[in-house]
Amino acid sequence: MCGIAGDWDFQARRSESDTLQRLRQMTDAILHRGPDGDGYWCDPARGIGLAHLRLAIVDLTPAGAQPMVSVSGRYTIVYNGEIYNHAALRQAVDAIRPMAWRGHSDTEALLAAIECWGLESALQRSVGMFAFALWDAQDECLYLVRDRAGEKPLYYVSSANGLAFASELPGLRASARLPGQVDVQALASLLRNGYIAGGLSIEAGAQQVPPGEWLRVARDGTHTRHRYWSAPAAPQASELSDAELLDHLEQLLEDAIGLQLMADVPVGAFLSGGVDSSLIAALGQKRSNGRLRTFTIGFDETAYDESPHAAAVARHLGTEHSAVQVSGRDALDLVPRLATLYGEPFADPSALPTALLMRAARRHVTVALSGDAGDELFAGYARYRQYPASFGSTRRLPGPLRRALPPLLGHGRSPMFDRLGRGLGRPQLGDRLHKALPLLGAEDFPQFAQAFASLWRDPAELLAAPFAPLAPGYGCMMDAATAIGRADAMSRHDFIDYLPQDILVKVDRAAMAISLETRTPLLDHRVIEFALQLPIERKLRVGRNGLQGKWPLRALLSRHVPDAIIDRPKQGFTAPIGPWLRGELKPWAEGLLFDGSTQRSGLFRDDVLREHWLQHQGGQRDWSRKLWPVLMFLQWQADRAAPSRVPRP
Repeated sequence: MCGIAGDWDFQARRSESDTLQRLRQMTDAILHRGPDGDGYWCDPARGIGLAHLRLAIVDLTPAGAQPMVSVSGRYTIVYNGEIYNHAALRQAVDAIRPMAWRGHSDTEALLAAIECWGLESALQRSVGMFAFALWDAQDECLYLVRDRAGEKPLYYVSSANGLAFASELPGLRASARLPGQVDVQALASLLRNGYIAGGLSIEAGAQQVPPGEWLRVARDGTHTRHRYWSAPAAPQASELSDAELLDHLEQLLEDAIGLQLMADVPVGAFLSGGVDSSLIAALGQKRSNGRLRTFTIGFDETAYDESPHAAAVARHLGTEHSAVQVSGRDALDLVPRLATLYGEPFADPSALPTALLMRAARRHVTVALSGDAGDELFAGYARYRQYPASFGSTRRLPGPLRRALPPLLGHGRSPMFDRLGRGLGRPQLGDRLHKALPLLGAEDFPQFAQAFASLWRDPAELLAAPFAPLAPGYGCMMDAATAIGRADAMSRHDFIDYLPQDILVKVDRAAMAISLETRTPLLDHRVIEFALQLPIERKLRVGRNGLQGKWPLRALLSRHVPDAIIDRPKQGFTAPIGPWLRGELKPWAEGLLFDGSTQRSGLFRDDVLREHWLQHQGGQRDWSRKLWPVLMFLQWQADRAAPSRVPRP
């Protein structure tokens, strides 16, 4: 992994020194992504410059340095990521036109493949994660390219005068091409989802290259988008028996893991003791020449501590396991720095333990394998079972009654329900009614699912500033006739929305903040295509604990780890935000919410914000999920006003 940046003045009005100065300003803002070196290239006659920050993983010599120019001189590339099958690409290129290779980096192999077959074919042949900029001197155009699943980030801003791009928003902001304004639509998305969906950016004017696409920019500023890969949109009937299916999946995963274990630096794996990370560790140990290094973190709070389960799996597999104990204080100390670490407001509470896990692994390795994407690809999240079941329950009520109940019961806001709940020994009755009653009005399952998943169901309740309509989220799904069909639709939507814009953002920023490369074997595109073509009936199966997701991964893991070690309820990898906001984090939060700048910004309705805060403090409601994205935005806004480099978590 690395950091990339670039700037193109279409009129070529800048001198070489001015271009290089701007590039250095951009790379200074994202230095954490590449501690092993930097490189710059520019063509003053065309007004373009490219910059690269290096985290050396493959070919640690100067032969692997970037920006890199192709043998013919036509192409220049700055590239972030890894092409795992670069050795096979070299062999294929040599079979057509023998090369005098300068080194053994994957960057050189990718450039040679582009010269040999063209960009489209080279991408089709590549197995990896990447975001890169490719300058074509012959056609005088720039390609911005992103990997199939969106593992690597790539932001850009464009106008009639020029274009800039960078791996992270702080780098793009340093280009001075952004207007410095908040995109209120993106803020609304953050409030609703806890992350910014729909390819939006909190910085007005900034955009993201979508996963599986490239953007071609010509010298006259003309943009052309091209999709070179699409996820399978629907399942296909499979004639494979269960045993054959597992054999095929095991071969795919072993091949992916074998490729991803290759590096010129130490490699390890995260191990929580859950299904996905245990399977990656099991197959990684099988393919490793020695004992695989595995890592987990342990928490003081037992409810959040998975380290004993991870240790049991590690003992069985024989990995070289490290468990780092962290306290609630470690997580609390990180909270005010999260916005700077991520470079944008990001409100998934699991960002805290994720950052601490990355720090623990980086003490020993430079590359770590992750079990992410198993839930999206193989329907593992509990919501895939809960939402359809809850929707089915609400449909048993006649439509007129469903629509009449919420206003009749005051949408659950009456203090009467709080008193009634306390009398019945159910103090959260009022809180749950307030959250559940609006679901009754959903016209169909996609609306129901989106309402269920939303933090602020209608961000206009809080936002005083106007904003464009949001993408419908789950609301854009095609409804299905059965609960299992709805689970399939949700998991497919999460693969293209939640995974790249929440999970992969979380992992990339937390890892790169401490210069750690993470790799995700389940996102090898061959595994993705296999998983998304499987019928949902082969992912959801009835087990000892009822209907369970991820049947292929569970069954495959059973070949390597006894069920008795793995078969336990899933623990959430998160943080107790609600109690913290009433305790240790209260001064920090109140300082952000009520210091006057929030009111001066004109973005929020102060009365709504104050009401939610007071109700949370008084214990009438748990508004932590609604308050957290507001706090992450306000911290980001404060950090942006006084920028600093990414802190070590």
